[in-house]
Amino acid sequence: MLANLFQNKEFFRRLLTLATPIAIQNLITFSLGAVDMAMIGQLGDKAVAAVGLADQVFFLVVLMMFGIASGAAVFTAQYWGKQDLAGIHRVLSLCLMMGGLGSLIFLGAAVFAPEWILSIYTTDAEVIALGSEYLRVVGWSYLATAVAVSYVFLLRSVESVKLPMVVGAIVLIFNTTFNYLLIFGHFGFPELGVTGAAIATCLARFLEPIMLVAFIYRHNLALAAPLRVLLKIDWQFLPKFLKTALPVVLTEVAWSLGITTYAIIYARISTESIAAVNIVITIERMAFVVFLAMANASAIMIGNRIGAGDIEQAVLYAKRFLILGLLGSIPIGLLEVSAGIPFLRVYQISETVTDYATILLILAALVLPFKVSALMLFVGVLRSGGDTRFSMFVDGGTIWLVGVPLAWLGAFVLGLPVYWVYLMVVTEELVKVSIALRRFLKGAWIHHLAEPEPVRVG
Repeated sequence: MLANLFQNKEFFRRLLTLATPIAIQNLITFSLGAVDMAMIGQLGDKAVAAVGLADQVFFLVVLMMFGIASGAAVFTAQYWGKQDLAGIHRVLSLCLMMGGLGSLIFLGAAVFAPEWILSIYTTDAEVIALGSEYLRVVGWSYLATAVAVSYVFLLRSVESVKLPMVVGAIVLIFNTTFNYLLIFGHFGFPELGVTGAAIATCLARFLEPIMLVAFIYRHNLALAAPLRVLLKIDWQFLPKFLKTALPVVLTEVAWSLGITTYAIIYARISTESIAAVNIVITIERMAFVVFLAMANASAIMIGNRIGAGDIEQAVLYAKRFLILGLLGSIPIGLLEVSAGIPFLRVYQISETVTDYATILLILAALVLPFKVSALMLFVGVLRSGGDTRFSMFVDGGTIWLVGVPLAWLGAFVLGLPVYWVYLMVVTEELVKVSIALRRFLKGAWIHHLAEPEPVRVG
């Protein structure tokens, strides 16, 4: 059976064509975070904890945009399968509008009330002061992030995957260079520490959407919508868009708030605990580069097939991606541990943080197959079929009904160390994968969004 699943050379050719640039771009993006954290790590445990907690706000912005742009990308992939550019432009307009409004809320909170935000996570006065210093600067970049994410996701859906990769590489070089200059004060620049990191990051995030938009219009790509179209809301299309996109947004909001709650719990255990978690998350994101690329490629390829009316091929593609993700998670998990533990020496951190991070890395590698399976099912398969309401209830619900209660129980009732709390939390992944897999096997996840009226298949 497995042999029959993988006998299509065209499938793998297209997978590599789409996934390779996305993987490189994700690697660049996560490398940017890793470089930031490594440089800030030279300033000690407090700085690592402060910037990590401050970045929880950016994490919420990104996940909000991930929800909006993922919902938009579901439509875009199916419209691209029909070569409907007018439909794609309508989706882009709504994506930018919703993302822009949402990002302004986070911008206001980060710039004008950073101490209040950080006091939710920790009571450490020094961590709050350093994190507030960072947030006041970097908060201005959230609107630029909303624009960049909108264009990146929709570019992928129309199979223009190389442009985000190239722009991402330029942004990484820019950010790394100015981090080096402004954090440590080299070549005559002021030594600004945490504030220097915030300035460099803010400038880099503005550079990305400027470059993307300039290239799109200069080369008249599929997203080069007339300004009058971008500024006009299609009120007739809006209900259809929201029916599919809003559940994705709500899923990401519920999930991101859950992840933020985990961060609050880890930080309340101890400053060393949240510092270790922040470092491990940075390394774990690098391990996820390949799987995020596969999930994005699967959403595009499956969505295109559904848009073209080829349901049998869409289901076959989904099976291939699920098996590939599971098989690939084992060697990547081993690499995460073997490369991640030596990488800890880069940080100027205490022995306690190093010990916590080492154990957490091993646990993260062990549970990677479950996390990858969840990613493929929810982001790659179910969303590409427009099954966003089901995903909302399962993906957004399990984190609050299973993960958060277990984290609270482990930390505050049982008084366990951070690594045991982390292990309790990943029970959530097992629950949602088992539920989503049943949904997939029943075939009830495929919906035709590019048709005038949605048609359910299965």
